Amino acid sequence: MNRLDRLTAILIHLQTKRVVWTQELADRFGINLRTVYRDICSLEEAGVPIGAEAGIGYVLTDYHLPPVMFTNAEASSLTFGAKLIESWGDKSVQTAFKSALYKIKSVLKRADQDTFYLVPNYLPTII
Repeated sequence: MNRLDRLTAILIHLQTKRVVWTQELADRFGINLRTVYRDICSLEEAGVPIGAEAGIGYVLTDYHLPPVMFTNAEASSLTFGAKLIESWGDKSVQTAFKSALYKIKSVLKRADQDTFYLVPNYLPTII
């Protein structure tokens, strides 16, 4: 993944949760912690308002990419597709689908994000 794609993906990932840990970003993108720090710094220099607290993580404050909006019902319907991908898709399809799920979660309203979370094996779960 090139740097621009990674910066965009980090920004999308920051939109999916209230607080994101540095190690979480490093693990997701297969980079070391120093690279995460540099990437966050680059996003801040570009004007993205990212707050940070030692030992807690990064917080995206009052910033949102202009997305295509999904309703909670639309996002929930993707659970069926996720089960098919898990059963029938190869590793590359599963990886692409996981990335798509993060993008979907990032465009949901904050209240809907709390009910649409990604379990460790990537399948969305609606609670």
